[in-house]
Amino acid sequence: MDQNEKDSTQFKPNDHLANERTYLAWIRTGIGIMAFGFVVVKFSLFVKQIGVVFQTKINAPSQGYSAIIGIVLVAMGTLSILFSFFQYRRVDKQLRTGTYQPSTVLTTILTAVILLISIILIAYLLQSI
Repeated sequence: MDQNEKDSTQFKPNDHLANERTYLAWIRTGIGIMAFGFVVVKFSLFVKQIGVVFQTKINAPSQGYSAIIGIVLVAMGTLSILFSFFQYRRVDKQLRTGTYQPSTVLTTILTAVILLISIILIAYLLQSI
């Protein structure tokens, strides 16, 4: 084994720091998704309270959907933080042993779920116009 091959399998602090930055970015993403879910739930409650204050029924097609969507978003943010921790640990172990294999599973799942929720929100908003 020549020197270049030996260097490529050694654990490099920069690789660990990049892995850590990626993990922290996933944490921020999870918190952002949770915050958005919280806003969706609170907005649903706000609309109900406005209706009570003005003693009118707010003409929304199905007010229960926003609460459900908000709760799903909060749960998804929590899961993305949990899964990102497992991904961080897996990559850290791979970097230390020199067996790193990239994976896009977490990104793919998160993108698919956010896309699905976005479509549901768009349909809900179009229905309420």
